[in-house]
Amino acid sequence: MKVLLLHNRYQYAGGEDSVVQAEKNLLEKKGHQVSLIEVSNDDIVGIEGRINAAFSALYSPVSKRYVSKAIAHFCPDVVHIHNFFPLLSPSVYDACNNANVPVVQTLHNYRLGCPNAMLFRNNTACEDCLGKRIAWSGILHACYRGSHIQSTVVATMLAVHWQRGTWQKSVDAYIALTAFQKEKIVQAGLPREKIYIKPNYIFAPQSLNITRANGEYALFVGRISPEKGILTLLDAYLQNSLRIPLKIAGTGPLLENLQAKIQSAGLDDVITFLGQQDKSAVMRLMCNARFLIFPSIWYETFGLAMIEAFACSLPVLASSWGSMAEIVENNVTGLHFQAGSSTDLANKIRWAYEHPEEMICMGKNARSAYEAYYTSDHNYQQLIAIYQAVIAQKLGRVLTM
Repeated sequence: MKVLLLHNRYQYAGGEDSVVQAEKNLLEKKGHQVSLIEVSNDDIVGIEGRINAAFSALYSPVSKRYVSKAIAHFCPDVVHIHNFFPLLSPSVYDACNNANVPVVQTLHNYRLGCPNAMLFRNNTACEDCLGKRIAWSGILHACYRGSHIQSTVVATMLAVHWQRGTWQKSVDAYIALTAFQKEKIVQAGLPREKIYIKPNYIFAPQSLNITRANGEYALFVGRISPEKGILTLLDAYLQNSLRIPLKIAGTGPLLENLQAKIQSAGLDDVITFLGQQDKSAVMRLMCNARFLIFPSIWYETFGLAMIEAFACSLPVLASSWGSMAEIVENNVTGLHFQAGSSTDLANKIRWAYEHPEEMICMGKNARSAYEAYYTSDHNYQQLIAIYQAVIAQKLGRVLTM
């Protein structure tokens, strides 16, 4: 099978970029021919660049021509779009449809139902624009990058293509990462029958020659930003006199302020900021931790760090809503705590640290969950089944024309 991948990288590398590369490698490993068209927001430079990006977000004839030529040259059996925003734009769907090539779209976020793609505002979940054809609330609150102008551009792009039927008709199959995410995007207006559920995957840590050890610290892995719940985590320590060792791996806009705050509180001997770590370092940290803390306060679409923890037989303390509650089974593969509650989180951290045998058992269950749902082989089978379904569907329509 020949697969053309399309992806618009953000300026700051994230989980989406890792997933795109992982799926590309997996398909190639299984013998498929894969071509990746990738653009980057790093190319948006200066005022002129931002203006051009704004027009591109609505509809980019340049991207349409470029993708049309790539399709003519590569002749793919299926086109898999990961992220089109903003430089590729929805025009790439027309390029695929004009060439009569089936289209699969992975929904890594809530972009089609929310201008900031996160269903998140004022440090809490927000569904004000979900299902609305014009995202007035997103414009009013400048939800995209704190800019009324940029929010208007995104809201206009969404409204135009809802009206045009792009999201409803130009994509043959959508991939949601969890059942929770599927329900939210159905609320946004996408056709339920086109949405498949396929989680992300990771390779087992054994491929890095890492083995499990029983560590003495709790671990946080992720972006140091408000939506990730890092403030809830640190308040759990600051307000509840926790002295349980905590390692924090990651970087982000809150890093320097939080480092200063922890040092001022005299907790720098308890809480260690490690900065950005590469994948092998993260896996080693996980294999030597007592448990992972995943305190996000937004509707995470997936949360790859949780699956990485599962692969390392590491139980997870997770917020009790959205996809997190779906992935982590309470008292089986980890513990739930009330999202945003530093007191409840502190209580769960204490309990987890004081009950090592129970947490080891949950870690074993977590590894079993990884083997059942999140391995590369399981992911490959699901992905190929989706590709085969849309190819057969497209062929059926051609034969009946």
